[in-house]
Amino acid sequence: MAQVIWHSSNQQAQWKEQHCARTSAPATLLCDGRSYQKMEGFGGCFNELGYRALSHLSPEDRAAFFTELYSPEHANFNLCRLPIGANDYAENWYSLDETAGDYALAHFSIERDKHCLIPYIKEAQTYQPEMKLFASPWSPPTWMKNPPVYNWGKLIWTPENLRAYAHYFARFVQAYAAQGVNIDQVHVQNEPVANQKFPSCMWTGEELRTFIRDYIGPVLQTECPSTELWLGTINAPGCDFNRLIFDKWASEDYDYFANIVLSDEEALQYITGVSYQWGGKIAIQRTFESWWPRIRLMQSENECGFGDNTWDYALYVWTMMKHYISNGAESYLYWNPVLEPIGRSTWGDPQNAMVTVDPASRHFTLNPDFYVMKSVSAVVRRGAVRLGMQGAWAADTLAFQNPDGSLALSVFNPFHEVRGMTLLHNGETLLFPLEPRSVNSILIR
Repeated sequence: MAQVIWHSSNQQAQWKEQHCARTSAPATLLCDGRSYQKMEGFGGCFNELGYRALSHLSPEDRAAFFTELYSPEHANFNLCRLPIGANDYAENWYSLDETAGDYALAHFSIERDKHCLIPYIKEAQTYQPEMKLFASPWSPPTWMKNPPVYNWGKLIWTPENLRAYAHYFARFVQAYAAQGVNIDQVHVQNEPVANQKFPSCMWTGEELRTFIRDYIGPVLQTECPSTELWLGTINAPGCDFNRLIFDKWASEDYDYFANIVLSDEEALQYITGVSYQWGGKIAIQRTFESWWPRIRLMQSENECGFGDNTWDYALYVWTMMKHYISNGAESYLYWNPVLEPIGRSTWGDPQNAMVTVDPASRHFTLNPDFYVMKSVSAVVRRGAVRLGMQGAWAADTLAFQNPDGSLALSVFNPFHEVRGMTLLHNGETLLFPLEPRSVNSILIR
């Protein structure tokens, strides 16, 4: 007889232990015999403003925070991201070499990171021994750009500048390794299809292809051979509906970014995978159809909400996990794991976080998005295989077979009343009365 561990979360009660029953009723969910990608993990991004929020906690609450998020016995976040230089949740904007014309990178330094990002990562690693990391820049050093600013602009397209920028990535990987932090993946550019108010840099598909093929690909292969190179984090097509309809659709779709790079065999030899976020949710489906399993896929940043951390938005996060993972993503990354209330960025935008730290009370709150993420991450182990499902509940289910043979499910009940889900598993049918508007984490051994 199967051993079932089931927790449900909705607005009224979170991570509530539940019990299923055996039934003779027809199954509304069963495996269809197909299998897909191996899962790599779940996590979030290490940002400076998150580390500032943690500074308000007592040592006991700080330990409780890291246990809740990173311990394998809890949420088990084991794949996380960090910026190369500043992003919009840095204390202020910076790069790792702001000495103009320093093509030899003689002034390259991660000194600032030693006081924030690196301690933050190492603290998490003490709770999560299987932590993997990937990094991407939001902006190159300003002197490598036109105009020479963090926000807006493009890379100056000269061989001397491109060579220096490729080596900038390698120096970053090597400098972090010297601090005992291994960077498993490098992604070329955060959101290359957007001029932002915060650090950013625009790229075309052709530019990404050339930079990967002729510059960063050969440099990383020679200088950092154990670090994977990913095409990403692509945010195309754009997210604004009016721009999609009237302006940018034809020049931001899959064929103008991922397909340009992947269809070049010389560039392709350097690429491990493609990462997508925001508007990239449209293009990942076509990438999956054409390139999986040769190319791995990742969701690199969830959509960030409005700072109010509602259950309605958390349920939207679940639907995004379902979409990305069903289209080949081997991992799903939350944006900010922890922030102060309202979660304002350095450019003033309020955004959600899995955890909110109140500076006044010096305590933290686990927000709805945390429980949605945990519904998958707590039961899905690295190396789990996504399973194809069929039946009336298949569209609201993510299913995986873990390396130990256990079945892991995350099931969403979108309805405003209890609905029964019946699962056929190893010859017996299990009945799960799912709470209204709930996410359900189910592990069957």
